[in-house]
Amino acid sequence: MVRDPLQPWEIERGRRLGEILRTARGPASLGEVANAAGISVETLRKIETGRIPTPAFFTVVALSRVLGLSLDEDLSVDARAGDVKWRAS
Repeated sequence: MVRDPLQPWEIERGRRLGEILRTARGPASLGEVANAAGISVETLRKIETGRIPTPAFFTVVALSRVLGLSLDEDLSVDARAGDVKWRAS
């Protein structure tokens, strides 16, 4: 199945998610965080740089747990009028 090209809001959401994760990771290495979340270092790198703008929900949950982020407060989705973005509280 071929996916339609990403919408601009999806690209922006992925960029913002990556920024939030990089900030939350702080001085921890990519390897430490990726290993604790059960994902590869390359996957985490791609999420943080926005090259995977729509990671699987369970990947986001695992990363949020490892990084001490709340899905309700630190990562939220604003779905008004198709304007979906991750935002930090």
